[in-house]
Amino acid sequence: MLEAIGLSPAESRLYVNLVDNPRSSADELAAQCDVSTLLAARTLASFARRGLASRLPGRRARYVAVAPDIAIRPLLTRHEEQLQQVRTAIHELTGSFHLASRYTTHPAEQVEVITGTDNIINRAYALQDSVQAMFRNIDKPPYAMRGHGDNVERERQMLRSGIDYRTVYDRESLAVPGKLRLIQDSIAHGEQARVVAGAAAKMWIADDSLALIPIRNGSNSIDAAFVLHRSALLDALIALFELEWRRALPLRAVSRPAAHSAECTTRSDEPDEPTRELLGLLAGGLTDEAIARTLGLGLRTVQRRIHAVMRDLNAVTRFQAGLEARERGWV
Repeated sequence: MLEAIGLSPAESRLYVNLVDNPRSSADELAAQCDVSTLLAARTLASFARRGLASRLPGRRARYVAVAPDIAIRPLLTRHEEQLQQVRTAIHELTGSFHLASRYTTHPAEQVEVITGTDNIINRAYALQDSVQAMFRNIDKPPYAMRGHGDNVERERQMLRSGIDYRTVYDRESLAVPGKLRLIQDSIAHGEQARVVAGAAAKMWIADDSLALIPIRNGSNSIDAAFVLHRSALLDALIALFELEWRRALPLRAVSRPAAHSAECTTRSDEPDEPTRELLGLLAGGLTDEAIARTLGLGLRTVQRRIHAVMRDLNAVTRFQAGLEARERGWV
């Protein structure tokens, strides 16, 4: 509980129990905390020297805890000062590293190769955590991560902190069950999202300083990745992302009107949520079969809905329907 401010696990347990059980002796606390009496006695004496506890008068040593808001605050302040010193040192070291890299970095050191799924995932998370201003991402199957929960929460934190989060989704990714709803939810939280057919490569780019490109082997799994540092190669990768971004179609969050609100009620000439979802998949270029899998519907049902949407939009082709829906701001 208090390990974050420098107390050991045993010290943390002893202090918490002393708060709950004032006037305790070393042997009483030792029994409650499952530590030796000698360790409890030494820790209580240390608490008294450090202002965390007071020894009561009497032949038998008994202690009461000092109020936590008084006792803990100096430790917390000291810990925050140490963290600030570490941050300053990291900033200075990073500046020195980049300065030295201008003259001494060998081309081979500008590219790392990461192997193993767990290592790739950990490095990808670290890359996201390092972002200061902009995160660019091309999302394309297959996926190394087993689930989306951790990454979704990271994205939420980045968006809340003002990070510019831009994602190009390959249309194959929209066919993953539940993916479209996840994308629409991310858009609602501030992500800028677009969809493209046949994205050039899967990639993550942190600011303009670091990128990760997963490597796919013949079995369609990801077991290695390139990490690119500042270099002409990274500049080319950023330029590639921007080209994909410009040719991709924007995706928008599905509008969810509030119940019992006249101002928020969907107009009669606007599509309902299922139709918007269908239009988003059409704009992404998915086949009828892929749309049916994504929506969990039968193929014939999906085809009837597509024909109905095309009729409502006076569209002759699926492509024309997508353009018309985009023009109206429906996708």
